[in-house]
Amino acid sequence: MADAPGRGRALTQLARLPMRTLRPADASAVYAQPRQQLARLAANGEVRHVANGYYTVVPLDQRGTDWKPTLEAVAAGIAVATYGPDNAVLMGVSAARVHGAIPRALATAVVAIPRQRPAVNLKDRDALVVFVKRDVDRLEVERMPTDLGRTLVTTLEQTVLDLAHRPTLGNARADVPAAVHTLLARCDRDLLDDLATRQRLGAARDRAVRIAA
Repeated sequence: MADAPGRGRALTQLARLPMRTLRPADASAVYAQPRQQLARLAANGEVRHVANGYYTVVPLDQRGTDWKPTLEAVAAGIAVATYGPDNAVLMGVSAARVHGAIPRALATAVVAIPRQRPAVNLKDRDALVVFVKRDVDRLEVERMPTDLGRTLVTTLEQTVLDLAHRPTLGNARADVPAAVHTLLARCDRDLLDDLATRQRLGAARDRAVRIAA
């Protein structure tokens, strides 16, 4: 059944939010009772309840299907909805996934944010979003596409250093050597060396080179 005009306009407005992801408070401008309305929309398949307090607007052409955004997109969406699009960065194994260096789907996503917060268990799948407190302004990042929109992701060089520095972060240690090998082959070595010096991650750079060899 087609949307009622008012509801359709409200959903269109919410879909324009960064990463199509929102909290009930973000919907207060279009709904008088946002929590109740979002629950109804989730029951109708018009939004997806991805985590406690977070919803993703389902694309119009995907309603009525088994559409599910990638873990990395959901993780970025949750962080962006909380801290804004310039303060949430996919890093580590999640960045490696977006860069195409880890082909298999993972059960843990890793996002850098400005302040510490607990991990979030997702409601629509058996997966976890881990948050890492970092000075995001000091990270080397780029905006990359996901199925929920473009978001900040650490660059190839930053991702290599992060993986080598904390290989267990994200519960995918077995995937790290192959990811480092793949990413390092695509890195600008001068940029990598400069970044390692500036961030005092020379040991991680050397470890990455050994892994790739």
